[in-house]
Amino acid sequence: MERNFKEALKHRRSYYGIKNESPISDEQIQEIMNFAVLHTPSAFNTQTSRIVLLLGKEHLKMWEIVRETLRKIVPAEKFDPTDQKMDSFANGYGTVLFFEDFAPLEAAKDGAGSYADKFDDWSNHTAGMHQLAVWTMLEDAGFGASLQHYNTIIDDEVKETWGINKDWKLVAQMPFGMPTAEPGEKEFGPLTERVQVFK
Repeated sequence: MERNFKEALKHRRSYYGIKNESPISDEQIQEIMNFAVLHTPSAFNTQTSRIVLLLGKEHLKMWEIVRETLRKIVPAEKFDPTDQKMDSFANGYGTVLFFEDFAPLEAAKDGAGSYADKFDDWSNHTAGMHQLAVWTMLEDAGFGASLQHYNTIIDDEVKETWGINKDWKLVAQMPFGMPTAEPGEKEFGPLTERVQVFK
C-alpha cells in the first residue's frame, strides 16, 4: 500500500486472527527484514539487532515449540485457551524472531567508560525500534501481526533448533499473516496527560 509514515503508524495494530496467505512474495518479506535491519538506528551504531524469519514448516515448528513448552507449565485442565492461542499464531504465514546480539554490545561497553552501564537499556531501545519498523512495514504490505514474548522459556530450544548464535538474546516473536478479523477497538488516554510542551 505504501502509506505515508504517519498513516502507516496509525494503521499498525495487533491482529490475532490471521491465516496462511501472503499479499507479497517471500522475497519481498525478506526485503522488509533487510530494510529494517539496515535502516533502523542503534545507540553508537552498535547494530545489535538480529532477525530470524521463519516461513512454511519452520513457522509451524516455532509454535509447536511454544505449545509443548507451555504444556509442561500450564495445568492440563486449563490448557485449552493456551492451545487455541497457539493455533491462532500457527495459522499465520510466518514468524519474525527478534534477537539482540550481546557480543557487539559487550565490546561497546568495554570502551564506553561511564556510559557502559547504559548499553543494556539502549539495546532494549534498539530492539523496540526494530520491532516497530518491521511491524509497521508488514502491516503496510497487507499483513496482520502481533508481538509476543514467550522468551525466556523457549530460548534454548529455539537456538538449538535453528542453530542460532548463543550470544543472541531472544526478545520477541511476531507471528504474521493475512488478517481474518479486524483488531479490537483501541482506547487512547488523554494527550494532555501524555504530552507536555514548554515554550
